[in-house]
Amino acid sequence: MSFTIAEIAQALGARAEGDLGLVVLGPSEPQKAGPDDLALALNAKFAESLGQGKARAALLWDGADWRALGLQAALFAPRPRYALAGLNQVFERRPNLPLGIHASAIIDPSAEIGKGAAIGPFVVIGARARIGANARILSHASVAEDAVIGDDCLLHSGVRIGARVRIGARFIAQPNSVVGGDGFSYVTPDTGVVEAARAGHDPSADLAAQHYARINSLGAVQIGDDVELGAGCTVDRGTITDTIIGSGSKLDNLVMIGHNVRVGADCLLCAQAGVGGSSIIEDRVVLGGQVGVADHVTVGSGVVAAGKSGISSNVPPNRFIMGNPAIRAEQNVEIYKIIRRLPKLVEKVESLQKAVSKTATND
Repeated sequence: MSFTIAEIAQALGARAEGDLGLVVLGPSEPQKAGPDDLALALNAKFAESLGQGKARAALLWDGADWRALGLQAALFAPRPRYALAGLNQVFERRPNLPLGIHASAIIDPSAEIGKGAAIGPFVVIGARARIGANARILSHASVAEDAVIGDDCLLHSGVRIGARVRIGARFIAQPNSVVGGDGFSYVTPDTGVVEAARAGHDPSADLAAQHYARINSLGAVQIGDDVELGAGCTVDRGTITDTIIGSGSKLDNLVMIGHNVRVGADCLLCAQAGVGGSSIIEDRVVLGGQVGVADHVTVGSGVVAAGKSGISSNVPPNRFIMGNPAIRAEQNVEIYKIIRRLPKLVEKVESLQKAVSKTATND
């Protein structure tokens, strides 16, 4: 795989200078770049690293003097990191999967497979499922009955798509993600310990031993266009209505979405975040790693929650929150500063107590 500087500039919509016919084989860190690599020096702090490598061309920060840096060609973009996203698409190494259906795949005769699809070994596709054009489904993945997946999807090995799930175009699911598993929903015949605790009662008082009855999930999952799921990500289907993931949202590895949850458009949910059943995550929300959202909570549009935040009540739009329970970030920082001062405060109080006690004794 090789491209000229001119071809890369055209693909990125970036400005290029120098020898535009120079051919590069791929991107590289500046200090490790060889003469056929495109060094990634996205800001001025990488200038010294360029001298340690042997790159002849680089993607540079705006305003960099590429000649002074000893380069023969350079690419410039107002937002280099955004250009990096496009650059990595140019040099993407797509899964090596031949077009057509592998002999070991099991496809129900009533399923519909779009033009240009590639179905790998040991894939199972159920009755009446519909797979869009140019789909790539890698080994040991499965798509259950009546599921619909849009054009240009990519299902990595071990992905499970449940019955009646509806997914839009350009969907990507990393290995072992599961869409449309049963929701975690149980109930006791009479008031149980969870209901007692929520009502403010002692959950151990006067409650007879009870078993949990399963509430089966009759709904499914709806996913919009351009959604990505990380490895081991799970999206449970709804109890009655569908669980919904909006277009453009990205879910990291090990993210868990409970039954009946609604996630809006262009959300970013980082690793190990979990959203409890029937909660609403509005548009453009960012949940940092290990953020927990309780059930039946609404998180407003534009909210950013720092890692390990615990969200147990509704959050208004456009707030930066952190802590457990999650509060405004600046308020959380002030509380943390006060907590750090507590040992000295305790020492002062103890000293004052001793002084008062000594004075009282002398009197």
